[in-house]
Amino acid sequence: MVYTPFYFLLFVFHFPFHTFAQNNIAVGSTLTATDSTKPWLSPSGDFTFGFSQIEGKNQFLLCIWYANINERTIVWHANTTSPVPQGSTLRLDADFGLILRDPQGNRLWVTDGFVDKVAYGFLNDTGKFVLSRNDSEVLWDTFAHPTDTLLPTQEMEIGTMLISQRSEANFSLGRFYLRMPDNGNLVLSSKMVPTNSDYDADYYNSQTSDPSNSTNSGYKVIFSEKGSVSILKRNNATQELTPQSVSSVTENYLRLTLNFDGVLTLYRYPKGSAGNLSWIPLWSQPDNICTKITGDKGSGACGYNSVCSIDSNQRPSCNCPRGYSLFDPSDQYGNCKPNYVQTCEEPRKGSSEELFSLIEITDTDWPLSDFEQINPSNKDDCRTACLNDCLCAVAIFRSNSCWKKKFPLSNGRIDTSLDATAFLKVGKGDAPPLTPDPWREFPERKKDQGNLIIAGSTLLGSSVFVNVLLLTALLYGFFFIYKKKIKAFSPNNLSNLQYFSYQCLAEATNQFEQEIGRGAFGIVYKGEMPVGWGNIVAVKKLLDRVAHDTDKEFKTEVNVIGQTHHKNLVRLLGYCDEGQHRLLVYEYMKNGTLATFLFNDLKPCWRQRTKIALGIAHGLTYLHEECSTQIIHCDIKPQNILLDDYYTARISDFGLAKLLMMNQSRTNTYIRGTIGYFAPEWFRNNQVTVKVDVYSFGKLLMEIIACRRSLQGEEICAANIVALADWFIHCFQEKRMVLLVEDDAEALNDMEKLERFVMTAIWCIQEEPSSRPTMRKVSRMLEGTVEVHVPPVPYPLTSITSHASLE
Repeated sequence: MVYTPFYFLLFVFHFPFHTFAQNNIAVGSTLTATDSTKPWLSPSGDFTFGFSQIEGKNQFLLCIWYANINERTIVWHANTTSPVPQGSTLRLDADFGLILRDPQGNRLWVTDGFVDKVAYGFLNDTGKFVLSRNDSEVLWDTFAHPTDTLLPTQEMEIGTMLISQRSEANFSLGRFYLRMPDNGNLVLSSKMVPTNSDYDADYYNSQTSDPSNSTNSGYKVIFSEKGSVSILKRNNATQELTPQSVSSVTENYLRLTLNFDGVLTLYRYPKGSAGNLSWIPLWSQPDNICTKITGDKGSGACGYNSVCSIDSNQRPSCNCPRGYSLFDPSDQYGNCKPNYVQTCEEPRKGSSEELFSLIEITDTDWPLSDFEQINPSNKDDCRTACLNDCLCAVAIFRSNSCWKKKFPLSNGRIDTSLDATAFLKVGKGDAPPLTPDPWREFPERKKDQGNLIIAGSTLLGSSVFVNVLLLTALLYGFFFIYKKKIKAFSPNNLSNLQYFSYQCLAEATNQFEQEIGRGAFGIVYKGEMPVGWGNIVAVKKLLDRVAHDTDKEFKTEVNVIGQTHHKNLVRLLGYCDEGQHRLLVYEYMKNGTLATFLFNDLKPCWRQRTKIALGIAHGLTYLHEECSTQIIHCDIKPQNILLDDYYTARISDFGLAKLLMMNQSRTNTYIRGTIGYFAPEWFRNNQVTVKVDVYSFGKLLMEIIACRRSLQGEEICAANIVALADWFIHCFQEKRMVLLVEDDAEALNDMEKLERFVMTAIWCIQEEPSSRPTMRKVSRMLEGTVEVHVPPVPYPLTSITSHASLE
């Protein structure tokens, strides 16, 4: 027993030190994107954080991967738009967390969403990288910002999602999503790249929504430390997704990944394995993605004109049918094109029998491309009907019926249960090539030039001098007509916006049937664009007085709006400028306005509200300082803040105030804005600046904090009611800010942030514009990266004798 302390000390020093201390990464630490830079390791050495070189390229990805597996398996990555060049750097900064810059110093990516200073970073043994304060409280972590993979101990709440990669070697955003909407179902869906607009149907649904009892609905996905994946319901019940007999996490690495082909798979890899093993699939959904994607928009599991088949691991394989080839030979899952030219335009050099043949294929179908059904029919009639129809790409014969289908062919799949025969049209090998008529797109130009050529031929028989004069006139006429025709084919084209005809938008909105909002600029209708767009849109029909008779100015301002691009702005997709009709086509935000979100019986959580406030501040900063042309919104209010699928704040109606004021005098008689959000300078002969938006944001921030309107409609004329701003100032002066959030436990436990938000709001509503901070400074005040000093009282308070009614 005498030697016990000695053996104990020997054991302690022999045991790996990382079991007793974290490998903290100090502020100021950097990594450089080179093949020789050592990455940051987790204590056990299982996970690595750093730059991984893209195979065969001089580019790198900032990511987390397994350190002890020969096959490089990435479980998280930053900068999801593209890899970064060699020489890029990552720095751990106290104010901003992780900052990724290219070799020229341009910022490519940064962590955000926290307000306290970072003390250190740490990659733990679960594969999670965290940024922490001095007291070890986590400010930001990769588990809360997943890419395409979940790891044991990780959770995915409502509003979080996994997005597949574009392809096995391309880490940009793909077209498959795993998400949990508000109804509590965990769903897999496909989206249109690059707009990321939802297609109609989900191809997997966990069935964890209960409309009759919301407490029985799903709340979050939990990947337990034991390795099972389940859905936690609001009543604390769980629904298991994976089998109970999941492999042990102590003996295996486990990951749940949404693969680039849309299949969600749980994998295991034995720890300590020698040799080049592969990941072993344990569970996946859906069981057959080829047949489970059934929506009438999009290409299906594979590209257009392709055929999907399922392998033994329930993963799709995509192949072009005979007579077709890939548009992009490097993308097996992409679109296919026919190796022949099929056109209904004359002249055709040969009959259909001479130009085309039909290949007979069994158990293959493209179910969503029908344009005609022949019933009854037989095989021979079906074959002949497709061969002689210039629109027919393939015909499917089944149950004495013939379905003719046209390009593009979507949702192609092999299905042995069909009992069907497909007749696929292909070009004959000896068929002469079909040359498209070069004048077909511009028939008027062909006619005009043809007439000029005939005239020129006649004139050449006259004297040389006359011919020279007339030839000069001929050339002038040619270029005049050419310029006129070219202009006629793009009359309203703006550089980066889609032009829509009025008829197209009328059809998309079902003759403007479903109104979803209205305001000072016009009425908004819900619309569904034609096939090819595959998305729901919001169509704003502008009032007649908006930029009336100012065609050039209208297009200029719409072009400015169309050039904006920020995650906290509603994106303008297109426009219509046809006679008296002027319409704007926007992204559709299905979660409605911030007003609806804030002012209802169920108060949103404090974390959501502060995130929304930051998002609005960032969006306004972009409009004021970062976009190519400065934009003053002039009407910031909760009705003009929309919420996307994941409750991210998106500012709408920016830039429209200038359109409305084009033919108006800039005097105090013409006020833009809404009662309760007016800046004082609107009532004076002062020039309007970006500070009017700062003032309105201050009023809006108060509403976000308290979940109460700045001024109720019935309060406008009620002298004995205290406005929300007065109440805020009074509560701040009396140090009774708890009254502003009432019984909101989350906010009450975050008093430092609450005080910072309240003081920022009061700074924003200062009487003099020069006393208000810029929106960039407001953003930093809210984030806590700059100190917020005690604000002065912005103006004499109205009567506070009835403030108790608001308490």
